[in-house]
Amino acid sequence: MKLERCLLGLAMLLAATATTETVCGQTEESFEAARRKMVETAVIGAGVTDQRVIQSLLDTPRHEFVDRKLRDQAYFDMALPIGFQQTISSPFIVAFMTQCLETKPTDRVLEIGTGSGFQAAVLSPLVEDVYSIEIVEALGRKAERTLRRLDYDNVQTRVGDGFKGWPEHAPFDKIIVTCSPEKPPRPLIEQLREGGLMVIPVGERYQQILYVFRKIDGKLKAEALRPTLFVPMTGRAEDQRAVKPDPENPRAVNGNFEEPLGENGFVAGWYYQRHLTWETSSSAPEGEHFVTFDNDVVGRSAHLLQGFPIDGRKVAELTVSCKVRHSNVRNAPRSNSIPSLAITFYDANRKDLGFFWLGPYEGGSAWKTDSKVFRVPVQAREGILRIGLYGATGTLSFDDVTMTPRPR
Repeated sequence: MKLERCLLGLAMLLAATATTETVCGQTEESFEAARRKMVETAVIGAGVTDQRVIQSLLDTPRHEFVDRKLRDQAYFDMALPIGFQQTISSPFIVAFMTQCLETKPTDRVLEIGTGSGFQAAVLSPLVEDVYSIEIVEALGRKAERTLRRLDYDNVQTRVGDGFKGWPEHAPFDKIIVTCSPEKPPRPLIEQLREGGLMVIPVGERYQQILYVFRKIDGKLKAEALRPTLFVPMTGRAEDQRAVKPDPENPRAVNGNFEEPLGENGFVAGWYYQRHLTWETSSSAPEGEHFVTFDNDVVGRSAHLLQGFPIDGRKVAELTVSCKVRHSNVRNAPRSNSIPSLAITFYDANRKDLGFFWLGPYEGGSAWKTDSKVFRVPVQAREGILRIGLYGATGTLSFDDVTMTPRPR
């Protein structure tokens, strides 16, 4: 029976959400400058405070872990394809998950999903040993070569089914899982040291929560951190999911924002939350709640994102609609960001198939309904719905976000 494939990282984000400009000269000095800016905006600016983690991101050459043709995008706050339907995680997610591990110099850490090797490289100076497993052989071998070439001597890698763990090196003080099962695999629970931490995204394929679990009396005690979107497994584990995606009927989850906030303060059904408030008002255009983005720093990202399944062979068009209100919105000069509602489609290999939007919303307006029909590329297999100011300044509110498919 085919083993499940563990796909690393977040679904690819548009360069519109990036916080660094393209590295033109591709010299070590230009990479270092771009890396500093990335850490300032996408790591520190997004709330990561652990100084050891911040320093590791400053020291880790992310461009060495992506293909040469993508090195000019290495320091964007976005995932990038590394082949075999996998991506290198965004710098923010790597930093955030690493911070959640509460690393100590004496820790022995197990990573499930080596991918490019970037996460293992970030962990390397923070802990005593890193053991990393990748199920895709070609990726595992390439990551091993990269880590050796860059002298990450305390990182050991192997090719295999990560959900079986690495029993000969157990127990582990910390475990980090960069793919999304429905629940923590039993072998990983057994191989986690008593009192140890596991950071892992779990849930439905397009509706996941990033959790940190602490092992107490042999059982995992959970703390929900934030909604997230990690690319899930394929193969047997994906086929056995209790709740399966419905790519013929894409829809916006909690598009009216009526679901109450979680205990962690995040909007249900959405992820990558930046600089917004969940508002309650009798003047809401639909129900009692809506979200408002507010930003006064040019280039600082303010947005929400949501992943969804879609099959372009079955769906010809998406009618996308929202209610929107804005005031004093000004787009950033020379910026790729657009204050808008936008959708990006991806093919089966997570190649970007195009960017479609409602907007841009500039200046000011009372509540109004905006709608547009987007043609769905026949190659589309999934999409990202995003709303927000991105790098623009001002105040922008959304309510009643909907997607209605028309069959092909």
